[in-house]
Amino acid sequence: TPPECPFCGEAAGRELEEHVRARHGHLLGAPGTGNGEQLYECPMCSLTCTNIEILEEHVDLHLEEHSFSEGGNIRDLELAQRLQTEEDEWQRSEEERQEREEFKKLQRQYGLDNSGGFKQQFLKNMEREVDRGRMQPFEYHKRKADMMESLASGIDDGKTKTSGVIEALCKYYQNENRDVRRVWLSAAVDHFHSSLGDRGWGCGYRNFQMLLSSLVQNSLYNDCLRDTTLIPSIPKIQSMIEDAWREGFDPHGASHFNNRLHGSKAWIGACEIYSLLTSLRIKCQIIDFHKPTGPMGTHPRLFEWVLRYYSTDNEDGAKVVCTSKPPIYLQHQGHSRTIVGIEEKKNKSLCLLLFDPGCSSQEMQKLLKQNNDGTGLKLLRKFVGSLKEKQYQIVAVDGVLTLEEKDARCCASQVLTSEKIP
Repeated sequence: TPPECPFCGEAAGRELEEHVRARHGHLLGAPGTGNGEQLYECPMCSLTCTNIEILEEHVDLHLEEHSFSEGGNIRDLELAQRLQTEEDEWQRSEEERQEREEFKKLQRQYGLDNSGGFKQQFLKNMEREVDRGRMQPFEYHKRKADMMESLASGIDDGKTKTSGVIEALCKYYQNENRDVRRVWLSAAVDHFHSSLGDRGWGCGYRNFQMLLSSLVQNSLYNDCLRDTTLIPSIPKIQSMIEDAWREGFDPHGASHFNNRLHGSKAWIGACEIYSLLTSLRIKCQIIDFHKPTGPMGTHPRLFEWVLRYYSTDNEDGAKVVCTSKPPIYLQHQGHSRTIVGIEEKKNKSLCLLLFDPGCSSQEMQKLLKQNNDGTGLKLLRKFVGSLKEKQYQIVAVDGVLTLEEKDARCCASQVLTSEKIP
C-alpha cells in the first residue's frame, strides 16, 4: 500500500515528500522559511499552530485542565485533613471515656462511689442470705436490731472477735521443741474478722480494732484512751478519722477521700491509722519498705526491723518472750494485717506471725485448743519468701505524746508522715 499523506490522506507513493512540499508546504513554514507564514509553538506541550487564536484556545485548555487538577488536589487535601481531625476527636473522646470508666472502677474498688457504707452493705448481704435460704427471717430482724444498736452506740458488737490467742500461743511455744529457737509475742490482742457489713473493704478498720484491743489493756495508754475504753464500730472509726482530719492531720490524704469516710466503703491505709493514733496522743511511726531488699522480690529488712522492735529490752535468753509491745499494723497494696510476733528458727531464718482480718473466727478458735499440734499456725506464719509485694508499710506504736508533741506531729504530717528504709 502506497504511503498516505498525513495532511490530506491521499496516496502519494514514492513522491510523498514532493507531494507534501507542493500541496502542504505552507503548513511547514516557519520564520525564515521564506513562505511568509508564521508558526506558533505552545509553551506547555510544544505543539505548533499557524493561527494565534487557535494557540490561545489551545493554551486555555491547558490552563483549565491544570486548574481542575489543582482544585482536585486541594479538595483531596481538605478531605484528608477533615478525616484526620475526626479521627483525632474520636480517639480523644474514646480515651476520655476509658479514663472515666477506669476512674469509676477505682471509685468502686476503693469504696468512693457513693454506694453506701457499712449499714447498707450489711442489710443487703443479709437480705441476700434470706433469699438463698441461709438465714431465717427472724434471725435477719434480730441481727438488724443488733446492728442498729451497735451503730447508735458506736461500739463494735464483738461478734467477729476472738480473744486469748496470744496466751494460747505462749503455751504452745513453751512446749514446742522441733524447729523454733526463740519466739517473741506481742502483748495480748484480740482478733477481729470482716463481717457482712465490711467484707471486701474493712481490713484496715479491723486491724485498727486489733491494735486498739491491745492498747486498752495497757495502763500506759489509759489517759489517751479514757474516751475509747470499748472497741468502736467501723462507722465510729470512720468518724474518728474525720475528726483527726479536722484537727489538721494529713490534709493531702483527707483530700483524697474528699474529707469524708462515714457512710462510705472507703479503704484506709497506714496514713489514716497514723493520723488517728496521733490524734489520740499515741506515739507511733510509719516505716516505709518501699522496695524489695532481698532476692526474688523479698523484704528481709522488714523482718529484721520487726525482730528489733520486739526483742529490744527482752534479751534474757528465754525461748518464749511475751513482750509488752503492742502489735504492728502491716499494709501493702490491697490488704492489711496485724503482726503479733516473730519466730526465729534454729536455722536462723525468721517467720512473722500475722492476724488476718480475712480469717474467720472458726479458724482462729482452733488456735485456742491446749493440745494444739501447731497445724493451725499455718494461718499465722509468713516466711520471708511469702511477703513479695513491691512495697510494705508498717505502723508501730511506742508510747504516749504530750500535747506539744502531738501538735508538732500534726504539722509534720502535713508534709511527710513516713520514714523510708533504703
